[in-house]
Amino acid sequence: MSSPHGSPSSRTSSTASRSTITGSSTGRFRSSRFDVGTIAVVDYGAGNLHSVRHALELVGGDVVVTTHPEDLREAERIVLPGVGAFGECAAGLRASGFVESLDEEVRHRGKPLLGICVGLQLLAREGHEHGVHAGLGWVPGIVRKLEAEAAGLKIPHVGWNDITATSASRIFEGFRRDTTFYFTHSFHLALDDPSFEAAYCEYGGRFTAAVLKDNVVATQFHPEKSQENGLKLLENFLQWKP
Repeated sequence: MSSPHGSPSSRTSSTASRSTITGSSTGRFRSSRFDVGTIAVVDYGAGNLHSVRHALELVGGDVVVTTHPEDLREAERIVLPGVGAFGECAAGLRASGFVESLDEEVRHRGKPLLGICVGLQLLAREGHEHGVHAGLGWVPGIVRKLEAEAAGLKIPHVGWNDITATSASRIFEGFRRDTTFYFTHSFHLALDDPSFEAAYCEYGGRFTAAVLKDNVVATQFHPEKSQENGLKLLENFLQWKP
């Protein structure tokens, strides 16, 4: 969709006109106005945890940030954030013991999961960042470096950019104006099967901005840093019934 913030290259080079969501809650739980139960944010040492938690609480989420895989059994929804290099994040996720618990709760019990940034990339079969590293293998594809430099654009891709939804999922419903979100990444998920693409973005070429597979949705952008649009997407996730 069109946006009032200029061309993608100009938007992504400046963030001065936008502010990110910051802060943290003073309590462990908050009541959810959507009655969706507890949302577990997975802490495996590689996520923007406080901003994610705060944003979810702003839209009525009952949130707990956890380092304990067994806590996922009690959660109704799960958020998998991620910041950093693919290999380090994948190693941290495995070392924390969350892989088996995520597989049980999400793939077998069908709990909705939202992956954010590297949390999206970890769903892939493998990532090619500083070597080849195995991912969770939930979504068929490989994480590769953006090819924006050939178009004269800088990597990493940092700042605001438009997305175009390719899925009819309610996750992307209800945005008032544009569909502009905040990105910060150098790699992207190259899907083997494009039917799992829920949205795409243009930055020196088209890349997948979001994926959707059954009860799993994930975004390459950061909804917790994307102000009104990001909060709306998180609100949609709380109400989502895959």
